[in-house]
Amino acid sequence: MAEIIKAPFGNTEHMSSRIIFGAAAFFVMRQEKADKILELLLQYGVNHIDVAASYGDAELRVGAWMPKYRDQFFLATKTGERTAKGAKESIQRSLERLQVEYVDLIQFHNLTDEEGWNTVFAPGGALEAAIEARNKGWVRFIGVTGHGTQTPHMHLRSLERFDFDSVLLPYNYMMMQNQSYADAFNKLIEICKKRNIAIQTIKGIARRRWKEDSNEKHFSWYEPIKDPEALRQAVQWVLSQPDVFLNTSSDTTLLPMILKAAQEFKDDIGHNEMAEVVKKIEMEPIFAEGLADPF
Repeated sequence: MAEIIKAPFGNTEHMSSRIIFGAAAFFVMRQEKADKILELLLQYGVNHIDVAASYGDAELRVGAWMPKYRDQFFLATKTGERTAKGAKESIQRSLERLQVEYVDLIQFHNLTDEEGWNTVFAPGGALEAAIEARNKGWVRFIGVTGHGTQTPHMHLRSLERFDFDSVLLPYNYMMMQNQSYADAFNKLIEICKKRNIAIQTIKGIARRRWKEDSNEKHFSWYEPIKDPEALRQAVQWVLSQPDVFLNTSSDTTLLPMILKAAQEFKDDIGHNEMAEVVKKIEMEPIFAEGLADPF
């Protein structure tokens, strides 16, 4: 089986699969089920895992793999703490839960609110703890993540304050129809390319927010695309932007389709194709001005 294409992950010198496994899927998953996911990741050549301290049991599920498979994955986690003391404790706890001596990337989780942003960069803020952790060899690189419509704007501000190694933010066809978001996203892309900063994207297969009368089982706070052809086009539309990586959905029932779509990626999916998908499955923005950004 052909593996998913790999690309340089910014300045890290790691060739990461362009599909990154989003371990939020392991929030409440049992280990035996998580282990089946590992088999699938290895089969497709996925070599990059993104988890977070706040993802329930996810670090524990990933940690169970690390004694045997640590050298096969670029391992990233996140801290939601904003002070140096809190972030240091969070990083140390993550190392214990992940059963590793270091993580490749520590990220400030959803750093998009003004108060939290100011705290992180102030004296005694979480940035100090991340730099200390890097100096001690607990982490190798430092990144920043965000959700919602203000994320690219805030990431641009963050990159003015510190030389981050990676950014993470929403990217899908519907988000890019928001002109303000698209302009800031494209500006961020250009800066990241110039500075060799890795760009991770989330919500690539989001269809819309759940309808109030939906009786489907929810594995994510938004409704993902489930139609196989529409999902294939959505994944390949993201990958047609050569400078980004796509983090998988927390709905692991869709993981095989996402991996297959990435494995088969050859041709660009353009505006016209995605416009047809929007009509076919009634896609809507999950992040928009005036709507609360839950995650």
